[in-house]
Amino acid sequence: MIRQTLNAAAQWGQQIAESIAQHPRRVMGGIGVLLLGTGVTAFGIAPLAPDAADLPVRQVVEALPVTATPLYTAIPASADLPPEARPVLASPQPWTLYRSDTTRNDDTPQSLLLRLGVNDGEAQAFLARNPLARQLLASRQSRLVHAEATPQQVLQRLTARWPDPKNDRGFLRLVVERGSDGLSARLEPGTLEAASRLASGEIRSSLFASTDAAGIPDAVAVQLAEMFASDIDFRRDLRKGDRFQVVYETLSAEGEPMKTGRILSAVFVNDGRPHEAVWFEAPGVKGGYYGFNGDSKRRYFLSSPLEFSRVSSGYGMRFHPVLGRQRAHLGVDYAAPTGTPVRTVADGVIEFAGVQRGYGNVIYVRHRNNQVTVFAHLSRIGVRTGQRVSQGEFIGNVGTTGMSTGPHLHFEFRDNGEHRDPLVIARQSEAIKLPENLRGAFNQVAQAQRQELAAAGRLQQALASTDEGR
Repeated sequence: MIRQTLNAAAQWGQQIAESIAQHPRRVMGGIGVLLLGTGVTAFGIAPLAPDAADLPVRQVVEALPVTATPLYTAIPASADLPPEARPVLASPQPWTLYRSDTTRNDDTPQSLLLRLGVNDGEAQAFLARNPLARQLLASRQSRLVHAEATPQQVLQRLTARWPDPKNDRGFLRLVVERGSDGLSARLEPGTLEAASRLASGEIRSSLFASTDAAGIPDAVAVQLAEMFASDIDFRRDLRKGDRFQVVYETLSAEGEPMKTGRILSAVFVNDGRPHEAVWFEAPGVKGGYYGFNGDSKRRYFLSSPLEFSRVSSGYGMRFHPVLGRQRAHLGVDYAAPTGTPVRTVADGVIEFAGVQRGYGNVIYVRHRNNQVTVFAHLSRIGVRTGQRVSQGEFIGNVGTTGMSTGPHLHFEFRDNGEHRDPLVIARQSEAIKLPENLRGAFNQVAQAQRQELAAAGRLQQALASTDEGR
């Protein structure tokens, strides 16, 4: 059909050309009259034209010949060409299948590999017997695993990362690879990359409820309570409406989040009074928290022998649950699960570590100025008599030995043989001073952290405005 139309148009064009050649004046005059008439009647004729939407539509399909053009020309091996001029044809490469998943508490090598799209008996046996590869499923904590396999579900490579238990700032990378001799495994050390994260919140009921609402990990919440323990009694002084801003570290291994690090700075407004702290460390000086004025937040005595925990029985008179009568309670009890680590609250020397009457497993630590701390009802003793210990060092585990109705730590403070309230002593103990030669370096760190906390404060205001607008 298309060809017939083109042929007819060509014949008509040829006839017009012959007429113009024979009668040029007549043809040109006729064209002029036609143009004048068209100019006058254009607006009247146009509406009489058929609507394009009403015209019939037909689809014309015509096969066209295709000439195959080779992508390359074969060159005889005998052709006299230099090596660099000879074409190199790439051989087809096999596909590689990639998949990632996380380990589970009840995982076996088979269940993990099947979730990763790997059905490889050799790989299952290798993960079960190889000492390095077995570490992948040795932990209760979930680990992200990456696998590479062939289309036949044969394992080619498997990688996973987890924090190095011997290095707070390091991680371990497990690599299982298939080589010419079969599967092999290696464990590579790496350094975690630190980044800052901002968070803020407001106390509605409890500290941990508020940090959960702000998306702050429990490990950071514990640090927050620890760093302000000498300023705020989080068991009795917390008020609804108290606010906090915090800047803390997140530690990643090659882009994969591993864990949280330490708090870099924080502000806690308790009952209208702000408390500030910033982390500072320098070569030759143990790192610690300081106020922005340079006063150390670390005191000679820690406020608690446990990380932030619930006080189940305070200092003073109470009804003794075992003896069934009123009796002076000359210490503080901390309710905690059996096995919870116990730490010494100050530098000192172990005066006694063993079993003693109602105390059960007990440890006495002698400090300066004839001051002694007592840790009773332990399930395990981790030090020996005469050993020197530093503030915060592990000495034993919570238990329920001796005269005890449940797992807890009984903690006492004795000053020259006289019992004193440990919480009061901790608050009254002197702070450790910042060396004057480090004041300049500290001020630089403090200024940078002030800006971070200001940004966290603006974040809190923005979130509060959003909540009010809902």
